[in-house]
Amino acid sequence: MSIFQKISKFLYMSELKQKLYFEGNNEMTREEKDYINQIKRQNPFGLIVFLLGGASFAFGPKFILLPLLTIILFFLTFGTFDKEKEDNPWTFYIGLGLSVIGLYMNLYELLHEDYLYY
Repeated sequence: MSIFQKISKFLYMSELKQKLYFEGNNEMTREEKDYINQIKRQNPFGLIVFLLGGASFAFGPKFILLPLLTIILFFLTFGTFDKEKEDNPWTFYIGLGLSVIGLYMNLYELLHEDYLYY
């Protein structure tokens, strides 16, 4: 078991992911639920990391909290990724990459506006 899975299991992230997946499925029949379960989908935490990574890239040069929060969320939730049930881990990777760029820009005091007029 990888370190990411141990962290996610310790913080009960897998149970939270199951609640996010099946919150609105109360009115479905058993056959419909089985059909939906066999379709590969995105990890909800991966989408959150992806969106926060975009915000970190956009606003990270001014606010250091966004990139740090995104990187911490990545390490806490990456262990919930299941290769058999979910499509791909790229939402995690792209969100992490964008937040690292935002953190780098904040640490070296770079802004997006500095590169507009070359």
